[in-house]
Parts: sequence; structure tokens; C-alpha cells
Amino acid sequence: MTLSLDTFTPPEVVELITRAGVVKGNMPLQKIFLSSASGGSLLAFACGSLLSTATAPWFQENAPGLIRTVSSMVFPYGLCMIILTGVDLCTSSFLYTTVAALQRRLPWWKMLMHWFITFWGNLAGSLFVVAIIYGYGEVFATEPYKAQVIKFATIKQVKPDFHHIFLRGIGCNWLVCLACYFGLQGRDLTSKVVGIWWPIYAFTSLSLEHVVANMTFIPTAIWLGAPDISVGLYIWKGIIPALIGNIVGAVLFGALYYWYMYGRTETPALEAPPEKGLDGDV
Repeated sequence: MTLSLDTFTPPEVVELITRAGVVKGNMPLQKIFLSSASGGSLLAFACGSLLSTATAPWFQENAPGLIRTVSSMVFPYGLCMIILTGVDLCTSSFLYTTVAALQRRLPWWKMLMHWFITFWGNLAGSLFVVAIIYGYGEVFATEPYKAQVIKFATIKQVKPDFHHIFLRGIGCNWLVCLACYFGLQGRDLTSKVVGIWWPIYAFTSLSLEHVVANMTFIPTAIWLGAPDISVGLYIWKGIIPALIGNIVGAVLFGALYYWYMYGRTETPALEAPPEKGLDGDV
């Protein structure tokens, strides 16, 4: 009995990644910004759900691994919303546009421009949700939610050293690129969602560093008055090492690997229309 899987082959997936990078890299600048602002906002909602689910004082004291597992299982819905609506995150741009540039179908300057705009768009969208929904909406203003938000951010920002966050950022976007890959490999909605879910669960359960997720976690704690976290500390340890690590993880273990393994061959003839599966981002 032969098991048949209705998926794209690895060379076909790399072709889809390339086409997605070409499309995204050639978008008008204002559309890139709006798309990435939407992406940051959607991820911010998932970050809020993770913080809310993790607010379980008894479990935090007696079974911290269990409550981390449960909250990590919730978080990937944000990335699924992002993929299914076709919006942008800088962390997925590091994969898509780099592969397109390696395939010589997107200029390198457009790749870097897409990175730059998506980063600031993600930040704008994340801070909008943090201020308007979580902040003025007082979603986490009461206990024990307030204490959990501050504790979570303190553990992520104050205790680790710069190089710890950098290394965790590499691992995080290595897994994010795998989620992007699976999101394009599946031909149907269920396959895409399941494929995306597990790599994202992995990086969340391991408490790895995602620069866009930090755009919600840390500013929310600052808004609530976290005593040990300042804006300067957030920039120094929440943005810079996580961003550099995410770039290294995506380029080295995502884009370069998939391009070298599957992208330097003849362009595969896809059975599906070129538009199918191109709109996903993580």
C-alpha cells in the first residue's frame, strides 16, 4: 500500500516561497506598511491570549511547564490569522524576500526595503493594540493578570544576557521559517493550519525570542509600570538582539538552506495556479 500525500514537493515549495517574495518585494510601499501594521496587530492579539492563559498562579508555582505548554498551544492562532489574511511580518520577510533575491528575481535593495518597512509597520500595529486595546482598555490592569504580564516580561528582558537573547532569536526564526514552509506546502486549509501550528508552538514553549512578539510583551509590561524595565532596556535587549538573531536564523537556516537544497534547480512546473498559497506570512 502506497501512502500518497497531497502536498507540494520541496522544490515546488521553494518556488512558491520565491514567488511570494517577488510579489511582496514589489508591493507599493504604503501597502507594505499597512500589511505589516495589520500583521503586528494580529500577532498582538495572540500575545495577549498567551499572557491571559498563562495567568494561573497555582500552576505557575506548582506546574510551570504544564501551564507554559497550554499557553503555547494557544499562541499559534495569531500566525494562522496572519497567513490566512496574507499580511506581513518582518520575520517571514527575512525568508521570502531573501529566497527571491537568491533566485535573482528580486533586487537586493528591494529585499532590504521590505525588511525595513515591515519592521516599522509591525511595531506600529503592535503598539496600537498595546495602547488602545490593552492599555486604555485596561485588559491586564487587574490582578493577577497585571502581575503575570510584568513577571513574564521581566523574565524575558531582565534576567537573560544580550547573547542569550540573540541565540534564542536564531532558534525562534529557524522554527518560524519552518512554519512558513509548511504553510505553503499544504494544499488545503487544514494542512496549512496544522503545519503552521507545531513549529510556532515549539518556539513559544521553549521561550525563544521573536522580535515582533516582543513588541507586545514588553511594551505592555512597561505600560503597566514594570519596575525593572525601561524603554532603553527594551530597545537594547528586546529589539536589537532578537532582531539580529531572527535575521540570522531566517537567512542561514531558512533561506540559504532551502535555496541551496531545492532552489538551484530548474523551476518546477506547479500543478496549482501561481496565486495559490502565495499570500501566507509568519
